[in-house]
Amino acid sequence: MKSPIRIVLAGSCALGLLSAPTAAWAEQHRTAAAPKPTATAKPSAKPTAKPAAKPKPVDCTKVKCIALTFDDGPGKYADKLLATLKKHNAKATFFLEGQYVKSRPAFAKQMVDEGHDIGNHSYTHPRFTEISIDGIREELKKTQDIVKKVTGKYPTTIRPPYGLLDDDTKTVAAEMKMPIVLWNGGSRDWATRSEKAIYDEVLKNAKRDGVILMHDWVAQTVTVMPKLLTALQKQGYHVVAVSSLPGAKTLKPADVFPAGAAEDKDLSADSPTGDPDDFAESPADGS
Repeated sequence: MKSPIRIVLAGSCALGLLSAPTAAWAEQHRTAAAPKPTATAKPSAKPTAKPAAKPKPVDCTKVKCIALTFDDGPGKYADKLLATLKKHNAKATFFLEGQYVKSRPAFAKQMVDEGHDIGNHSYTHPRFTEISIDGIREELKKTQDIVKKVTGKYPTTIRPPYGLLDDDTKTVAAEMKMPIVLWNGGSRDWATRSEKAIYDEVLKNAKRDGVILMHDWVAQTVTVMPKLLTALQKQGYHVVAVSSLPGAKTLKPADVFPAGAAEDKDLSADSPTGDPDDFAESPADGS
C-alpha cells in the first residue's frame, strides 16, 4: 500500500502536468489572436480641382452672329436679364445712363464682371441735337466717370440718345476717342409691351452681324428673353457683344457702326422719340 504522502505528491504532480500546457496554450492563443500593429497610412493628398476652361471667343467671320443691345440701363430687371444671358452662354452690350448707374451700381458692376460690353448713353438722356456741344461733352463725361467708379472700367463706345446724331456729337466722340454705335434692327419693345410682338419683331429683323435695339427696363423684354435666345440659337446665331462683330475691333474715334446705320431713315422708328405719349411707363418711372 502506497504511502498517503506519495499519493498526495503524485496527485499534485498530475495536476501540475495538466495545468502547465493549458496556461501555455492560453498564452500562445492570446499572442496569436492579438492583431499585429500596422503602419499608419499617410493621408492621400486631395486632387487639385482644375480651373474651368474659359470659353473660346466666338469668331464671327466664321459663324453667324447677332448682337443684342440694351439702352437706358441698368434697368430694374437687369439682374434677371443677366441671369438669362448667363444660362444661355450669350453676351450683350449695355448702353448705360449715368443716372441709373448711380442708382443701380451693383447691376452695372455685374455686367462688366460677366463679360458684357458697356457703352455710354449719356447721363440724363437729352437730345444731343438740341443741346450745346459743351452739354454733350458734360453728359458723356459724367457717365464715363460714374461707370469707371462703379465698375472699374470706362465705356468704350457711345450711343447718342434716340440715335440722334450730328456733327457736334461726332466732334465730342473724336475728342474722347470713342466710336459711335447705332443699330440696324429694332424690337419696338418700348412701344408694344407685348412678349409676342417683341419676339416676332426681333426674329423679323434678325440677320447675320445685326445689331438689335432693346431695353432692359421693359419687363416683357426680360420675360421673353429665354424663348428669344433659344429661337435665335436654333437658327444658328451666336449671341455676342458688339465688340465681337466683324469690323467692330477696327473702329476709329467717331466712326459710326454698323455701316450705313447713320443714313437709315427708319432708324428713329425703332427708338422712343422722347414725347410723353411714347411711353406707357418711362425708364424713370420704372426705377
